[in-house]
Amino acid sequence: MKNGTVRLLVIGVILGIILWGGFNTALEVTNTEQFCISCHEMEATVYQELQDTPHYTNRTGVRATCPDCHVPKEWIHKIVRKIKASNEIYHKILGTIDTPEKFEAKRMQLAQNVWKSMKSTDSRECRNCHAFDSMDFDKQEARSVNKHEEMEEAGEAHDASSKEGRTCIDCHKGIAHQLPDGFDPAWNSPGE
Repeated sequence: MKNGTVRLLVIGVILGIILWGGFNTALEVTNTEQFCISCHEMEATVYQELQDTPHYTNRTGVRATCPDCHVPKEWIHKIVRKIKASNEIYHKILGTIDTPEKFEAKRMQLAQNVWKSMKSTDSRECRNCHAFDSMDFDKQEARSVNKHEEMEEAGEAHDASSKEGRTCIDCHKGIAHQLPDGFDPAWNSPGE
């Protein structure tokens, strides 16, 4: 190899490392709660609601942040979610939900989008923290125990959709944020 080719190869490798490092840094920065609530739309609405739930403050001190529930941990799924999030940037620029009134007008549609996504992944992000084999059924209400045992029997602890196609989000809508005005509990049925 000639000196010019070696130099070009070294520059290419260094540039690749810098670009990859920059990409991963940007990915991590945009995967923090502080980034999520940097939009006043989120900070003033859903983040305030989250603070009144056990996902934010509880006896064990374990807190779920925005990315814990809304961004997959696995790299490929995370990248797909980040690409889909570009639509949110577009709507941020347009001001689609830049006031509490606009947000409330869109809340049902936004919630349904999240629920549909969670349903399609068998509530994958819920299962990152919650596992049937870690649940203490003695500390749950009877109806919760019945449903959780039914789900556990339907499949493996981390891949447990019941025969009816149900998953965590079917019963736990509104667990971290207010349910939208006009929410119909019948929407909790399978095959939505």
